[in-house]
Amino acid sequence: MTTTGTHHRHETGGGPWVSSWTAFAAVMMIFGGVMAIFEGISAIAEDDVFVVTRNYAYNFNLTSWGWIHLSLGVLVVLAGAALFSGAMWARVVGIALAGLSMIANFMWLPYYPVWAIVLIAVDAFVIWALCVGISRESSRETQPRTP
Repeated sequence: MTTTGTHHRHETGGGPWVSSWTAFAAVMMIFGGVMAIFEGISAIAEDDVFVVTRNYAYNFNLTSWGWIHLSLGVLVVLAGAALFSGAMWARVVGIALAGLSMIANFMWLPYYPVWAIVLIAVDAFVIWALCVGISRESSRETQPRTP
């Protein structure tokens, strides 16, 4: 096969990976956002499933945490839906919101540790997937085009 055919196959082969990592990040952001919304609703209702630890460095009222998680969850779901457009701004916003969600869930650890750890892992995968998609797309754009 010619070099042009191989290069063309490599160029089109990279595209589905970029879009699949972005789609993966979008689905995981929507999942994580919905879970944060449920977490927020439970905290606002002051459900009995939460363990309130005393003398924790990031001690907020449970209702305050509920509103933080509810609003952050809505923003994460909206950013995840925007990722399906493939726009660069959606990736940047997605990385920023996933980072904020990681921080919020880290501070939420004493209230519901298992749930917080799962959401931290989801946010880490989202950030990784969005960064991998950006690096692969930018490397495709810098490759010389052959006729």
